[in-house]
Amino acid sequence: MTPEAVIDIGHEALFLTMMLAGPLLISALVVGLLIGVFQAATQIQEMTLSFIPKLMALVLALFIAGPWMLRVLTDFSLRLFLAIPGLLG
Repeated sequence: MTPEAVIDIGHEALFLTMMLAGPLLISALVVGLLIGVFQAATQIQEMTLSFIPKLMALVLALFIAGPWMLRVLTDFSLRLFLAIPGLLG
C-alpha cells in the first residue's frame, strides 16, 4: 500500500464525513439562528428554549437525509472493501 493510496482514502473519507454531517449541521444552524433571532426580538433569554426545536430539526433532517446518508456510507464501505486486494498487491 503506497502512501498516495492512504492519502487518497483519507481524503475521500474526510470529504464523505463532511457530506454526511452537512445536512444535520446546516439544519441545526438554521434553527439555532431562527431561535436566536426570536429570543433577541422578544428578550426571552431561556437557554433551554432552543434545545427542543434543534432536536426536532435534527430528527427531521435525519428522516429526510438518512436513506441517502446510509446509501453513501454503504457505497464507500463497499468500494473500500472491494479495493483491499488491489491495495495489498
